[in-house]
Amino acid sequence: MAGIWRVKSVEQSIAETDEPGHRLKRTLRAWDLVVFGVGVIIGTGIFVLTGQQAATNAGPAVVLSFLLAGITCGLAALCYAELASTVPVAGSAYTFSYATLGELVAWIIGWDLLLELMLGAAVVARGWSAYLASLFDLPPWLAGDTARPDFAAIAIVVVLALLLIRGSKASSRFTGVLVVVKVAIVLFVIGLGAMYIDTENYSPFVPPAEASEGAGGSVLHQPIVQAFLGLEPTHFGAFGVVAAASVVFFAYIGFDIVATTAEETQNPQRDMPRGILGSLAICTVLYMAVSFVLTGMVPYGELNTGAPLAEAFEAVGITWAARLIALGAVAGITSVILVLMLGQTRVLFAMSRDHLLPPSLARVHPRFGTPWLITVVVAGAVAVLAGFVPLSALSELVSIGTLFAFVVVCLGVLVLRRTRPDLPRAFRTPGAPVVPILGVVACGWLMINLPLETWLRFLAWMVIGLVIYVLYGRRHSRLGRRLAGASAAAGPGGTGAAGAAGVVGTSGTTTTGEGEHPAR
Repeated sequence: MAGIWRVKSVEQSIAETDEPGHRLKRTLRAWDLVVFGVGVIIGTGIFVLTGQQAATNAGPAVVLSFLLAGITCGLAALCYAELASTVPVAGSAYTFSYATLGELVAWIIGWDLLLELMLGAAVVARGWSAYLASLFDLPPWLAGDTARPDFAAIAIVVVLALLLIRGSKASSRFTGVLVVVKVAIVLFVIGLGAMYIDTENYSPFVPPAEASEGAGGSVLHQPIVQAFLGLEPTHFGAFGVVAAASVVFFAYIGFDIVATTAEETQNPQRDMPRGILGSLAICTVLYMAVSFVLTGMVPYGELNTGAPLAEAFEAVGITWAARLIALGAVAGITSVILVLMLGQTRVLFAMSRDHLLPPSLARVHPRFGTPWLITVVVAGAVAVLAGFVPLSALSELVSIGTLFAFVVVCLGVLVLRRTRPDLPRAFRTPGAPVVPILGVVACGWLMINLPLETWLRFLAWMVIGLVIYVLYGRRHSRLGRRLAGASAAAGPGGTGAAGAAGVVGTSGTTTTGEGEHPAR
């Protein structure tokens, strides 16, 4: 079982990006990356979660929840920026893990990202359908919460999949238009809503803690920290602010997707940090501003609806703004679905190229230079989930999956700093090792504030992934076969082909023609 810890060198990862048939086109610049980041971050969170978490967990202090979640993401973003500029290869956290923590951890993260991105895209597609039905008064059998199948959700997934096959640059241009529309709507909400703020709605800013309704109910629905410490389930107060941060974290998912496009970026060493940190900073400011305005317009207890922004404007007599906000939501959520699917295809592309999944999936379109077969498979899975499965109860799985990936990326920075200090780093995480450690602690704290039920579902998904790895991935691993071939060619006491392999083995040593020496 020692082979499960084998590590693929950074040099080998980069070299494989130029293989015929597996080469992605480099067309993206820093602005494209910021557009992708803002495009996927601003969506369901700003149009739905802001009001719901203010009403159920944090009150006006939901502003602090967004700040806490933003700081946590910022710690992880600094680590993502270093690894993405150092290892500019498709796959994001999966690729980083393979180069630092070994094949088994890389598989676990890849399987985790599959859950995050596939489920996230499906959840958001259903939200898109609901807003579309509201905007155009569509019949309930065609679109919306009760539609089975949800034809509108299926249709948007198929259309966006075709756009992804056309190429990342075309996707970026389309996303750019949508980003301009929804950012304009968000700024409109902030500017107009600020004129209707009633400061009495901010009192109390942090509502006192109170027992949750049905506090004696199932322990499965309690945050894991409360369940194991035997604490009484509560809403509001300090724990409520943290619990809200754990949920609104879903609203920040997306900046990490930027890292999956490193292989398609013209100058990843320069542009990756700009794209990741720039998009996160912009969205954090907008989230906090919207939540501040929203909780100032109406009492927080009235915001637990599916469209809190629109209903807040209706409550103050600006009914014409509701339809405009719905239009912004449709545009905003469209770009979220697109970029989530983009990220998922790039992660699966990297896993297939490493033969942990069938390598035939990694075929690149001869004209468009995109992984078209994987895109078709991803679109099919997301369309089925979005069209037929009620996913509202599973959305917290997206948050726990993302937080877990962030923990591994923060650890990856520490490991790569120690094992490969010689690597050129265009961007270095400031304050290391403190910042990566804080990132691990902050993400871990948010994770233990998610319900026990979510943890059990997450662990079940991980077990399924481990079974697949043992039965297929471990046996077909490209790196494993290369190491086995090099070892066989070298023979007892020889070097042979191992010298040409230049890959990192299970012991953390690099085999060369002159023997072995520790990988630096």
